[in-house]
Amino acid sequence: MQQHKRRRILIGMGAVCSASVLGPFARAADVPSADARAVRKVIEAQLAAFAEDDAERAFSFAAPAIRETFGSAEKFMTMVRKGYPVVYRPTSVRFLEPVLDNGTLLQRVRMTDDIGVPWLVVYSLERQDDKSWRITACVAARGDGRMT
Repeated sequence: MQQHKRRRILIGMGAVCSASVLGPFARAADVPSADARAVRKVIEAQLAAFAEDDAERAFSFAAPAIRETFGSAEKFMTMVRKGYPVVYRPTSVRFLEPVLDNGTLLQRVRMTDDIGVPWLVVYSLERQDDKSWRITACVAARGDGRMT
């Protein structure tokens, strides 16, 4: 039952972010520079935690709903390793301009995997009650070609 719930949540989050990856940002608004910097720091810190195989630290940047869905840092890390290898071990990372879309902050990031394939990764983040930002979803879309 819990695994079924997890799939439903991930599919729902994926649908939201997939529309953002593929569709225009019709209702997008500019992100204040302080928020853009804060969001970038969260994503960079999570990427650094993945690089160090620090599951607890990587998991700490996930929003409460994600933490509840996975239940443990180890389960979360396993999902990232298997489902998002480019996020787990990118060879290059380039942040694009973040946008606000209906109250959700979307941070687009170009990443390259270990064989040179480019990816567009879109993170959605929510501001928490303590004013920090936490990651609510991540969708990776593979690009065509290879980077050299």
